[in-house]
Amino acid sequence: MQKSINQENIEKTVFGFWVYLMTDCILFATLFATYAVLRNNTYGGPSGYELFSLPFALSETLILLTSSFTCGLAVLAAQQRNRKKVLAWIGVSFLLGIAFLTMELKEFTYLVHEGNSWQRSGFLSAFFTLVATHGLHITVGLLWMVFFVVQLLRKGIIYVTSKRLTCLSMFWHFLDVVWIFIFTIVYLMGAI
Repeated sequence: MQKSINQENIEKTVFGFWVYLMTDCILFATLFATYAVLRNNTYGGPSGYELFSLPFALSETLILLTSSFTCGLAVLAAQQRNRKKVLAWIGVSFLLGIAFLTMELKEFTYLVHEGNSWQRSGFLSAFFTLVATHGLHITVGLLWMVFFVVQLLRKGIIYVTSKRLTCLSMFWHFLDVVWIFIFTIVYLMGAI
């Protein structure tokens, strides 16, 4: 059986997006390695054990994981050609992403206000760089969701919007995987 041209284009786009995600993996692997090297370089300042609130970080984790689940539900709704459900689930994912980002900014503001900015020690510099890079990716994902909703409202569920939703979903799930590593390596191990 011969594949349709649209199916081949989707497969090429998805493969290309996987390649992009692997380059992002390299970026985050480098940041994790830097953090691992610098995590004990507190320069006499506080460590993760003294700074991090495990319940707060767990709340962030649950919010982001839920947003990934709702993003997956949007993809399923698109496969059923149900535009209202796609919009609803992307809307929920967006709101959860905003909640996550707000919590992250609140944590950063608190740390800086307490005198624990990225300039205080190698540990804090690595922490802020790693977590803020993830936050920047979350921001890009949220903007992508806005643009996707505009396209979906204008064009409906067609080949192009389905392909873009697939890539958006892959990106959002990737950010969840990265966050699980951040939660485990930075917050969980830092609190122990």
